[in-house]
Amino acid sequence: MVYTWHPSRDYLENSNVARLMRTLGVATADELRARSVADIGDFWDRVVKDLGIPFRTPYTDVVDLSRGVEYPEWFVGGRINIVDAALTRWARQTPDGIAIVHESEDGTVRRLTFAELDDQVARACAGLRARGVGRGDAVAIYLPMTPEAVVATYAVASIGAMAVPLFSGFASAAISSRIRDANAKAVITADGTVRRRRTASMLPQMLQALTSCPSVELVVVVDNLGEPLAPQDGRETSWQQLLDIGPDSEVEATSASDTLLLAYTSGTTGKPKGALHTHAGFLVKTASEVAYGFEITPGRTFCWITDMGWIMGPLSIFGTHANGGTLLLYEGSPDVPDTSRLWQLVERHQVSMLGVSPTLIRTLRAVSQDPPAVDLSSVRVLGSTGEPWDPDSYEWLARDVFGSQVPVINFSGGTEVGGSFLCPYPVEDIHSCSLGGPALGMDVDVVDDKARPMRGSIGELVCRQPWPAMTRGVWNDDERYREAYWSTFPGLWRHGDYALVDESGSWFVLGRSDDVMNVAGKRVAPAEIESVLAADPAVAESAVVGIPDVKKGEAVWVFYVPRAGAEDDETVAARLRQRVAEEVGKPFAPARVIRVGRLPKTRSAKILRRAVRAAVLDSDPGDLSGAENPDAVEEIHLQVKGLR
Repeated sequence: MVYTWHPSRDYLENSNVARLMRTLGVATADELRARSVADIGDFWDRVVKDLGIPFRTPYTDVVDLSRGVEYPEWFVGGRINIVDAALTRWARQTPDGIAIVHESEDGTVRRLTFAELDDQVARACAGLRARGVGRGDAVAIYLPMTPEAVVATYAVASIGAMAVPLFSGFASAAISSRIRDANAKAVITADGTVRRRRTASMLPQMLQALTSCPSVELVVVVDNLGEPLAPQDGRETSWQQLLDIGPDSEVEATSASDTLLLAYTSGTTGKPKGALHTHAGFLVKTASEVAYGFEITPGRTFCWITDMGWIMGPLSIFGTHANGGTLLLYEGSPDVPDTSRLWQLVERHQVSMLGVSPTLIRTLRAVSQDPPAVDLSSVRVLGSTGEPWDPDSYEWLARDVFGSQVPVINFSGGTEVGGSFLCPYPVEDIHSCSLGGPALGMDVDVVDDKARPMRGSIGELVCRQPWPAMTRGVWNDDERYREAYWSTFPGLWRHGDYALVDESGSWFVLGRSDDVMNVAGKRVAPAEIESVLAADPAVAESAVVGIPDVKKGEAVWVFYVPRAGAEDDETVAARLRQRVAEEVGKPFAPARVIRVGRLPKTRSAKILRRAVRAAVLDSDPGDLSGAENPDAVEEIHLQVKGLR
């Protein structure tokens, strides 16, 4: 029997989304979805009012589509700085409320109230302004999950500059390509961080990157490891020196459409692609996500295991604080010193919303299937994004660990979306592994090659109307923007994902268009086969890729990491082939089943299938700058080469 979350009376009556439903006069989540896209202007205006988002100058129109659906103008005529809405108002209303809790891998904990955070932001603003950084300048932020990352992000927004978040695991080449593309005037970095008990130096990577970045005039270095700053060429200053000038509490009076973030997608190959997000659009979308999907209010704590360089970093900051919540930052690996670390974080800091990846949960479950022996009663919502679930891992988390008392808000979107396309809500039944349905205000659909709606089979995920956090383009490349999102189906945003709406109306994203396999003329998503493999007692995790085949067009190849005590390779391979044939279909039985020591992953634990496929084909794996373990690609390549 398929596991299904059924909302309790508490969620039906007391949740944020239930309040919005009463305001709009609708009775069900699906009615709310329909209402949210029937008149997008009216809906987003209601969201602004429901969440109390303060505009300095009220907007005259919610949305203007006179330039076409590709170029909407949101909150026309309004003036707002995201700092006013997410920080300043709480520093005035609840100055002693906790804004940030930070825990490092060694267990050290720091806390900042809203008043203390506001003061540090004002000091950072003064330091940046004194050094010539101001409105319209791009400032790259290359920091680990520390309070300084939050302070820096707010300070850049406060002076009207553009924040350019960079993944803390990037090497110098990836850093320099993004800084050059953004033409950044300043960078804020750290001497390093600690992950898996090892020191990871960051400043040397940044300094190497800056040898090819002539636009950078200022380098601010946070003393995170206790290493004294040794200036190289006069551009460097310490974080403390930056703060010593202030405070300067003036928040720039930006317009609703001024750029807040220049967020780069991870991409596969070629030049980085920068998505532009605005003060009003990104604020309204992220505030609504965190309020209606993740149930954050003042006094509740939001924790997502992520990195400030990915879109979930800024979403966590602004979305949590726009709702007056507390942001918990964990700097380190969630399985150090052991796999109980994640659960101990929840208990120690009374986490209300815990965001995880399916791969992380598979890793924890592989070590022990017993529920953790800690108090997890503070958790009201579980969050998930980035990759499909397998039923066993999903149901272990929802049913065994949390006793069917907490909904899994599994949402899907992207850097260019500024949030989610698809999202379930705590007030509706949620089937195992499902994305629920369209996120509020998102007019999404699944279509065939001729843009006709599809149900019950795999098609392209599209969006028919714009939304506030839709990227305003690709930085300095409008042709690439139109080609990437609008060229396949005129007037429809094509996201590049394959999706499915099943007979029950549940939505599933099945992977990127280039991940989905075409076996003998039939489309199949890797996640569908990986779900079957995950149920086998020998498989800790797996990656399924399509490899060119003369007879079938593409053949299914399986790479799996074994659990401790797994049988010999041939026994496991035969059993996995049989499982897939029985549960997915004989045409999809794997042509090859290969046991590996590890799979390449991003820092947020997403498996890089394209890199695995490239290892087999001896082709370019694309951009591996965001990979946690890029050397795993070469290991697989050598292993496959040895089998031929």
